[in-house]
Amino acid sequence: MAFIYERLEWPDFSWDSEALASLLADVRHKQGRYLGRMEALGFELRAEASLTALTNEVVKSSAIEGEDLNPKEVRSSIARKLGLEVAGLPEPGREVEGIVEMMLDATQNFDRPLTTERLFNWHAALFPTGRSGMNRITVGAWRTAEAGPMQVVSGPVGREKVHFEAPAAERLETEMASFLKWFNVPTEIDPVLKAAVAHLWFVTLHPFEDGNGRIARAIADMALSQSDGTKERFYSMSTGIEAERKEYYLQLETAQGGDLDITQWLTWFLECLDRTIESSEKALSTVLHKAKLWQRINLNPVNERQQRVINRMLDNFQGHLTTSKYAKLAKCSNDTALRDIRELLERNIIAKNPGGGRSTSYRLAEPDEASV
Repeated sequence: MAFIYERLEWPDFSWDSEALASLLADVRHKQGRYLGRMEALGFELRAEASLTALTNEVVKSSAIEGEDLNPKEVRSSIARKLGLEVAGLPEPGREVEGIVEMMLDATQNFDRPLTTERLFNWHAALFPTGRSGMNRITVGAWRTAEAGPMQVVSGPVGREKVHFEAPAAERLETEMASFLKWFNVPTEIDPVLKAAVAHLWFVTLHPFEDGNGRIARAIADMALSQSDGTKERFYSMSTGIEAERKEYYLQLETAQGGDLDITQWLTWFLECLDRTIESSEKALSTVLHKAKLWQRINLNPVNERQQRVINRMLDNFQGHLTTSKYAKLAKCSNDTALRDIRELLERNIIAKNPGGGRSTSYRLAEPDEASV
């Protein structure tokens, strides 16, 4: 099977600009609208939205590779590095710190050149122990010939199917120099398309022994940050990719085994990004509602019991709140629960549902209901 990098015209990618024009315009419109909405928010709400998006990006990029990171540790690491509130968050481990450092360097310093040294630093940050699992690997340098062929394989031993084999290690220095020159020199390519091309190009070269997928997605995030023109991230491309992981790998395999016309790969990338921005708007609406509610409440703080119950109601609370549920959550008597509930009703933080008597229940007030 011939791979894309074995073709004579490599790496002169091409695509059908007319076929992509409408889709690219839609994505750029959604980006602009979404960023405009974020710009209209105050600093604290913007910081909360960006912290959430960055946390999702780190967690989901690792999840694509089958690695489960603790979201609270990731959030803690990002918050500390950005100088944001970390009260109640755990101390992050070294592996979490490493991938966070890489992601923040890619997105916060998107206007700096991408260099060999920078990529080596990212790789070293991903593997602080010099190991991938139990195996020692070459860290902070291109993979070597001694590591053997870099293959993507599936199937039982003896009947393996090779989906992809990366270029030989001897080619990497020249290939990566070509890639970095292209990435750093200004071109007429739209930055969103640049993100998609860079992702495919880098992961096809597979220059490291491990971590190539996460670094490819960090490079794509760097290009997307260039397209947004801001250090703040308000959507997570890796969240979209992780939700469509099977299709993602299929599209990569198809592109890597095809010719230099990568219109199909670009189409999928744009469609995935479009869905990602759309879902991010919905998800962040919840985050922003929570932040705005606490911003109002904290002008006249509630007691610890009320704070605990409100947080539970904001975090996927099942059903409606009742006096007995409140007492259980707050670990207090029913009489105390009823007093707390009455105070929250008076302040319009919660609202009573239709019905009464023993079936009386409550919900969080809608933003336009809450006067607090």
